[in-house]
Amino acid sequence: MGLRCSKLSLCWWPTHQKSTLNDASDLENGTEDLPSFSEFSFDQLRAATSGFSTDSIVSEHGVKAPNVVYKGRLEDGRWIAVKRFNRSAWPDTRQFLEEAKAVGQLRSERLANLIGFCCEGDERLLVAEFMPFETLSKHLFHWDSEPMKWAMRVRVALYLAQALEYCSTKGRALYHDLNAYRILFDQDGDPRLSCFGLMKNSRDGKSYSTNLAFTPPEYLKTGRVIPESVVYSFGTLLLDLLSGKHIPPSHALDLIRGKNFMMLMDSALEGHFSNDDGADLVRLASRCLQYEARERPNVKSLVTSLAPLQKETDVPSYVLLGIPHGAASPKEATSLTPLGDACSRLDLTAIHEILEKLSFQVWTDQLQETLNAKKQGDAAFKGKDFVTTIECYTQFIEDGTMVSPTVFARRCLCYLMSNKPQEALGDAMQAQVVSPEWPTAFYLQAAALFSLGMDKDACETLKDGTSLEAKKQNNRN
Repeated sequence: MGLRCSKLSLCWWPTHQKSTLNDASDLENGTEDLPSFSEFSFDQLRAATSGFSTDSIVSEHGVKAPNVVYKGRLEDGRWIAVKRFNRSAWPDTRQFLEEAKAVGQLRSERLANLIGFCCEGDERLLVAEFMPFETLSKHLFHWDSEPMKWAMRVRVALYLAQALEYCSTKGRALYHDLNAYRILFDQDGDPRLSCFGLMKNSRDGKSYSTNLAFTPPEYLKTGRVIPESVVYSFGTLLLDLLSGKHIPPSHALDLIRGKNFMMLMDSALEGHFSNDDGADLVRLASRCLQYEARERPNVKSLVTSLAPLQKETDVPSYVLLGIPHGAASPKEATSLTPLGDACSRLDLTAIHEILEKLSFQVWTDQLQETLNAKKQGDAAFKGKDFVTTIECYTQFIEDGTMVSPTVFARRCLCYLMSNKPQEALGDAMQAQVVSPEWPTAFYLQAAALFSLGMDKDACETLKDGTSLEAKKQNNRN
């Protein structure tokens, strides 16, 4: 687990609920707290991803993907997404740096923004904001409890169009392989476009990894992506949103020409949208999928067409999406122990009852065991049994401490009772310093963070404590 004592210095990346009808120029508002684009060392990113552990992979195709994306956490507590390219992807270091720095200048609340890169030896990595609530593909095609609501589907379409318009105004009109895996959901449930697809094509020469049936006609003929190709791909995403399935454009267009467009619609949405709204979205998809590139609309007109179709604009995205708000990831939801639950609710009376029962005997026994290890080491050294000496002294060094974390834990609660959350947080962190894998220290940090209004960090710390509790339980078993 390792020691982390930087909860007070976390970099916040807040989002703000705004009107969905923002101009492209307004979409940079709310991104001021993002760190500037910077270079990371390979060691930093290796540490952040637990050595590029397979458990940290968030790519849809896992280790089979040619370029794998990992979830990571920096030393200051920030969550990040790290894309690690295969070694042959960017042989031209200069091209990689130029592309990364160009995309890194973009800042929009409609993008999962690029915040850094790494270029060491053969390694090429990109670092972006981490979006905790997975992809459009997951929510649209593989939902668990209920299908995505109509209001959320048209919001996804608008936000995506706004992201593309913003990029276009900044000179990045080309997007490679736009599909449902490229749309991610942030902590507020708002859809964002992954910045990774804005990088110009690398050595592999493939701008489209999807089935040829979904590829723009001009790309099949020339192998080049043009702005109109992006609009074509946007049209295929509209079909996804309409149908809840990945329907080949040719089949969809046949249904539209035969005036059977209602057969395109997701049956799970029956009665939840008007025929007029459905017809408007189908018409827009049809225009995007025109064979001749010049006959497709531009991204600005996409925004103009989608804005009037918005529904329930005052309802937050996380409500429409049906996800918890304030948690880092639905995958990481875990049940809390009694102490963790009490800390999450800031029930100081319950915390007091639990800590009152916390015995010092555990730490007294540990101290005695540590002193015994030293004595055994001394005796072994005197007897020239150096192997035993190493073992005993190592135990003393690793386990030995003359400070009880229980003292810090109890004083932490006293500070909370006295309305001194900052001091309480300090004691909880000191308890962690003394005993880095003691769940109680994490739970009390969470209680202090909740008192300080740092709910997001508190939720993360609660999860750390719960993970340690589970780890201890597994070790006992």
